[in-house]
Amino acid sequence: MNFIDERIEDYCRHHTSEESALLQKINRDTFAKVLNPRMLSGHFQGRLLSMLSNMIQPEHILEIGTYTGYSALCLAEGLSPNGRLITIEKNAELEDRIQNNFAQSEHRHKIKLMMGNALEIIPALDVKFQLVFIDADKENYLNYYNLVFDKVEKGGYLLADNVLWSGKVLEKPAKDDLDTQRIMTFNDHVVNDSRVECIMLPFRDGLTLIRKK
Repeated sequence: MNFIDERIEDYCRHHTSEESALLQKINRDTFAKVLNPRMLSGHFQGRLLSMLSNMIQPEHILEIGTYTGYSALCLAEGLSPNGRLITIEKNAELEDRIQNNFAQSEHRHKIKLMMGNALEIIPALDVKFQLVFIDADKENYLNYYNLVFDKVEKGGYLLADNVLWSGKVLEKPAKDDLDTQRIMTFNDHVVNDSRVECIMLPFRDGLTLIRKK
């Protein structure tokens, strides 16, 4: 769900740099062959992720939720020359597709795909990250945030996607709507966390930029 007038968003999109041919291919293939293609970051958000990564020029990036690899490739564009990106995906059915997409990229040697449960993988990572992108199951957003926080360098950034959750955060969620409940809890936690400063953008389904003080 988008929260900006569609004509304005179209205008913005038409005045945004193009994605690469590989990213265009991944976009098309995902919508044609993969379930829930709206989970893909896509051209507009992908260019934002690339821009932020290029501004930060991180040595290490962590992505929680790979899907088909589109956002990882966008983030990898801004890595420092010797940088590395770790991306975690729990859906084993996507592994071959992800690896094939990465194999076609000039950044393939900088990306490590880890298949499994991020709640189990993150504690074992002995890396300091300058950029973290959270875009996985919404029920565990706060768990991911807490697990990775001490692994983020001072002055580093965390990005959280889907923080507006199709506008459901504006209403009292149903008792069985755990996704909305947990997203709202995450949003409230971040804005009240004195260790960070944050800004929530009404961009696509909501994107929060968080800087560790």
